[in-house]
Amino acid sequence: MKENLALAMNRFLEYLQIEKNYSSYTVEFYKKDIEHFSLFMQEQSIATFNDVKYFDARLYVSSLYERHYARTSAARKISSLRSFFKFLLREKIVDENPFILVIQPKKGVRLPSFLYEEEMEQLFSSCDDRTPLGKRNLALMELLYATGIRVSECANIQLDDVDFDLSTILVKGKGKRERYVPFGIFASQALESYINGARSLLFDRSDHRNLFVNARGGPLTARGIRHVLNEVMKKASLSGKIHPHMFRHSFATHMLNNGADMRTVQELLGHTHLSSTQVYTHVTKEHLRKTYINSHPRA
Repeated sequence: MKENLALAMNRFLEYLQIEKNYSSYTVEFYKKDIEHFSLFMQEQSIATFNDVKYFDARLYVSSLYERHYARTSAARKISSLRSFFKFLLREKIVDENPFILVIQPKKGVRLPSFLYEEEMEQLFSSCDDRTPLGKRNLALMELLYATGIRVSECANIQLDDVDFDLSTILVKGKGKRERYVPFGIFASQALESYINGARSLLFDRSDHRNLFVNARGGPLTARGIRHVLNEVMKKASLSGKIHPHMFRHSFATHMLNNGADMRTVQELLGHTHLSSTQVYTHVTKEHLRKTYINSHPRA
């Protein structure tokens, strides 16, 4: 039984990697969700995936709630298993998809946290650009804020990906999708200052072309970027914790607040679906409401 379950799962994971071109990170989540459901099958003495019925799927979802799984985690597991059984149905391994009618729990709307423009200025001012690491940190933050790219995308940028003539960078996003993202004069100046006056002082290896390097000259990883931002936050004396996605959230929020249309922001962020970008409208609506209350004489 275990061999048959493992074989079906491996075929599905290969399908995600080869046909769907999903990242290894995403595939790993699918694998964990299916393995979790396989343990449930063992508890219920269900021998094969074809033996799973709608009642079993409902019972599994109930067990998630009883174990106090967050709504987002439960929704992801249901979505993973629905896709998994859809694949098994296509491959004629099962006769039906027991998760097709299972209702996903509604996700609560979590508003993205962002920094106000004044807070961004405070962060930039806290960088001492007279030192090599200070120049790097300023260039890093200016680029994150100017483009809204993900921290993983930023960590993978190569020197050849930056085009100063067109003020664009080539970004390799999720699912190996590529896009060109423009950057402005502040990011351009900070990048040129870093590349010409700091990177060569930090860099001591010839086996990589990563744009951002750490204090030892190696590639600056996503974890390293997170550490850099937390240290800058402390120096800037801003309350609360900063995380890389706050630059992305701030980019999108400020763009929309200043008149950019949703489709443009979607393309710049590299979102496949507009619904991923629309979460920022909650923030911009709140901004409009506060502006109205503070500005209208009869508000």
